[in-house]
Amino acid sequence: MEPARRLVPPGIGVPARLANPAGGHPTRAIPAPHREDTEILMRATDALPDSEMLTPQTAARFAAGFKQLIDVGMRFKLRDEIYQRRWDPERIRDRLVHDLPEDPTVLPDIVEDFLYSVLPLCKNENSPYFLGFGDTGDDPAALAGGLLGLFTQQNLINQSFDAPSATFVEIAVLRWLRQLIGYANLPVPEVTCVWNVGGLVTPGGTASNTVAMMLAREHKAPGCMTRGVTDPGQFGVIVPRGIGHYSVKSALTWIGCGSQVIEVDTVDFRYDLGALRRTLRQHQGRIMAVVAYAGDSRTQTIENLRAVHDLVRSVDEKIWLHIDACWGFVCTFSDALRARIEGIADYDSVTVDPHKVMAVPYSVSALLTKIPENLRLIASYSDLIMQEDFAFGQVTPFIGTKPWASLKLWMMMRAHGRTGLARLVERRLDITQRFVAALDRRPRFLRLHDPDLTAVAFLYLPTDIDPDRPDIDRINSLNQEIHRRILDEGRWHLHQFSIPDPGRLQTGAILYPLRFMGANPRIEQHHIDGVLDHVETLAAEIEHAPTLTTATPEGHQ
Repeated sequence: MEPARRLVPPGIGVPARLANPAGGHPTRAIPAPHREDTEILMRATDALPDSEMLTPQTAARFAAGFKQLIDVGMRFKLRDEIYQRRWDPERIRDRLVHDLPEDPTVLPDIVEDFLYSVLPLCKNENSPYFLGFGDTGDDPAALAGGLLGLFTQQNLINQSFDAPSATFVEIAVLRWLRQLIGYANLPVPEVTCVWNVGGLVTPGGTASNTVAMMLAREHKAPGCMTRGVTDPGQFGVIVPRGIGHYSVKSALTWIGCGSQVIEVDTVDFRYDLGALRRTLRQHQGRIMAVVAYAGDSRTQTIENLRAVHDLVRSVDEKIWLHIDACWGFVCTFSDALRARIEGIADYDSVTVDPHKVMAVPYSVSALLTKIPENLRLIASYSDLIMQEDFAFGQVTPFIGTKPWASLKLWMMMRAHGRTGLARLVERRLDITQRFVAALDRRPRFLRLHDPDLTAVAFLYLPTDIDPDRPDIDRINSLNQEIHRRILDEGRWHLHQFSIPDPGRLQTGAILYPLRFMGANPRIEQHHIDGVLDHVETLAAEIEHAPTLTTATPEGHQ
């Protein structure tokens, strides 16, 4: 059936044909794009053909339209606002969730609907007002790789016919990551199969950590891949109490080991080494892995990697040692920071997350193994996957069709080189230290740690709080309400989570701090001062209100 433009009664601030989405839902007012975006939209919709097919005859018009859409994306990323509009979830649901239309809709109309109905409600993490995370995804070389990866449609499940050159781009990237970590690489002529590459690219840190736990399970009890888990109690995994990433616990349930996480107390968000030694001895023979964090997901505190490694090996040299370095990987970029992760190359496996720390668009993660051949422990075979030397499909658990995500990283790392990567991390640490200095000048704020990387967790203290007998519930309620209002407003963003008090107020008490992250190079001093001013203003308003209401903190990454 020939696509036709819909002529329906207009809504408020939206073209007539888009006012009433298919499915008959009532019209709601929706935010209009910026004037400049409207002009780009008009050029894009004029350029895009109504045809459903990319053909030699339609290629020029599609290309012209796509170029206009790139302009929209660039303007979105460089916009100061986090959101153009904030709606509650139910309102967004009612606007966007509807039945599949019976009739085709031409692409210009779909694009126009996106720009009016969807994009103004999207989060812009590249905004310098978004200060809770740093997944900016704005590196130009990485963006170029993302575009080319989409258009080339390579599938790294097989090499010979699915990804002839893409496979070796991915191998190159994995070798670069290994080199930064300090793992040894074979000479290039000796790289003869995926089994001696020593890593795999995954969709994210959760997937990478899950594969690491699979490796630890097979290392502990070879053959679980075929016969299954018969004694779950032998697959204990030690993590630091209160700061371990959820992915490890989830991984153990997904791979059939059950909830075997054993938490060990910490000192300043690092393992209490005495408690770790006692735990290892108490569970002797029942531990398959110890997980350490080179930058945990809350405060980004870097573990004493060398001390943990040596302690675990002294008690049981067979335990698998894994590092989640999704944040701390940046220390490999700079000689000045390398000492902070000393010992990382002695661990059995390492997870890295370039989309968190290298401004690479979602999503690119990798699991690296010290001994490349260990990946054979989790190999799987099918006659649907070519049994060829360079088919990554043999060694990518949970992944069948495998996109060329590594192209983004290949382009980014080449564009920066080692010196550029060093400048990248050093600039971020400078931003973080400027935030620390501004925070410490304000007496109502309490910083919970000395930052190792770009995260700073802090509390706003009520004006009449007694520091010798702090009311933890009241402090938490105030900070949770501050965070709730920040989320509702959408003008600024700070993160929030639960964390054990390292001793700033009441050791071990569960706190709900706010968190700043200095990972966006667009952050300037006026953003630092502005967000602290805003928190103080909100706190004053809340303290003068009759009651406090608590909020459920958002999930952490």
